[in-house]
Amino acid sequence: MKTTLHYISQGATPQDHLNNIHSACAAGAELVQLRLKKCDSKTILETAKKAREITSHFQTRLIINDHYKVAAEVKADGVHLGKKDACPTVARKALASWQIIGGTANTLQDCQTLIDKGVDYIGLGPFRFTETKDNLSPVLGEKGYAEIISALNTNTPIIAIGGITLNDVLDLMITGVFGIAVSGDITRDFNKITKFKELINGGTAPEQRWKPE
Repeated sequence: MKTTLHYISQGATPQDHLNNIHSACAAGAELVQLRLKKCDSKTILETAKKAREITSHFQTRLIINDHYKVAAEVKADGVHLGKKDACPTVARKALASWQIIGGTANTLQDCQTLIDKGVDYIGLGPFRFTETKDNLSPVLGEKGYAEIISALNTNTPIIAIGGITLNDVLDLMITGVFGIAVSGDITRDFNKITKFKELINGGTAPEQRWKPE
């Protein structure tokens, strides 16, 4: 998985999510995650089908949050599994070899467990308090990311998540994270996608590019 910026959909209704996914794709998003909560399975499937149509048009990767069977049916690029969702090893059996699996982690042990189960990337957070997630785990901050990534010493991509804004990107990348997932800051202004990508990848000039040690 080479995509360093993940957009996680927001919206009061399924159509709002689709509208925002379309806006994100049009603004240059390379990967979007459809994150529908408190919807019935039929609505999630129908919304995922429409999201797949949108992302296919823009050649954008689509990840389905939680529902690996939906990801399989709509031929999404993968699924993101929360800590209370299906085990990655179970989801892997239902997905094609080219479909990726991401998992949520809050601690070093969470990360190690997901790595042992063969996930393709880890969404590690939260960076700070965010209203988009219930029952929030303790915030990590930059120090938390640096400590966990140093202890893991893994090639599995770590994606930082949780209330992240443009002002946080450079400091976060120094911790060693592979990329960043953003919801609120991008939903408020999809024009920020270009700037997020520039900052994550270190700018355009060679001397500006951040390189891992």
